[in-house]
Amino acid sequence: MTTQQETRAHAAAKPVRWAADTVAAMREGAGLRLDYSAQSLWRVDRLIEEIRREGAPYDAVDSALRGFGSYAGEVIVRQTGAEWWTSGGDHWVRTPNGSLWDPIDEARRCFAGHGSLRLLCRDATAGARTA
Repeated sequence: MTTQQETRAHAAAKPVRWAADTVAAMREGAGLRLDYSAQSLWRVDRLIEEIRREGAPYDAVDSALRGFGSYAGEVIVRQTGAEWWTSGGDHWVRTPNGSLWDPIDEARRCFAGHGSLRLLCRDATAGARTA
């Protein structure tokens, strides 16, 4: 029998790995240092916008967007004590006040020109502080 804590740890395994892989890839490939700070999400938003402007097809960048969203989720987790949750292959961040956030989908929205990982983090951390 698994405990709820083990289940939550399992939920975090993939997005934590995706975030770490993204940090490494950005450092090695683009010379971009991501330090899990809210300020670093400015750079991530700009990078996603740059990729979109270059006209990259969605299928070619979906994995990178998943990594960027996971990175943003890890920023929220580290700043608020939130936890990763998963269901049906989707991953969310649940902040201590009970709110659910979908940073992976937000990264996809950024690529479509309708989202911001920086603003998602701002809202999630502000909401967690007021709880």
